[in-house]
Amino acid sequence: MSVGLEGRCLCGSVSYNTGGDPLWVTVCYCRFCQRATGSDRMIEPIFERSFFEFTSVSPSVYTLPSEGSGKDINVHFCPNCGTKVVLTFERWPNRIGILAGTLDKPSAALPTKENSKHIFVSEAMPGTILPSGFKIFDRHATENDGTPLEPLVHASPHVVGT
Repeated sequence: MSVGLEGRCLCGSVSYNTGGDPLWVTVCYCRFCQRATGSDRMIEPIFERSFFEFTSVSPSVYTLPSEGSGKDINVHFCPNCGTKVVLTFERWPNRIGILAGTLDKPSAALPTKENSKHIFVSEAMPGTILPSGFKIFDRHATENDGTPLEPLVHASPHVVGT
C-alpha cells in the first residue's frame, strides 16, 4: 500500500488510504456541500484518485448532477452508519475529494494560503468570515472547460453579507 493519509467512517466499516498527500484543499460553501455536511461549508482535501484505495468495506454510492457544472457528483458513504466519506466527480475523473472530518488526523490536510481555495462564497451564510490572503471565488475556480478563473484575495478578513 502507498503511504498516505488514512481515514474512516463513524462506525469504522469503511476505511481508506489516500496514497499520498493532498494536491490542494477546497473549502466549499455551495448548497450541495452545506446539505452533504449539515454545516455551512465542506473542507475537502483533493487527492489523485489512482493512488487512493478503500481498505475495508466498499462504500455505497449516491449520484446526482452538480447544480454548478451539470456533471455528476458521486457521494460515497458507509452502508452501515451512513457517514459520507469521499466524493468522486464526472468533471474530474482523476481526482477524489475526502470529507476532511473522516481523516484519522484532519490536521494533516489543513487549508493554507498556498494549498487552498474557497469556492461558491456567493452561497456562504451571512456572517461567514473569509480569511485574508486566501484565494476566493464566487462560484467555481474554473470554467466548465477547465479554464482557470482569477481569484479574489482579501487583504484583511472579510465578512460575507456586509
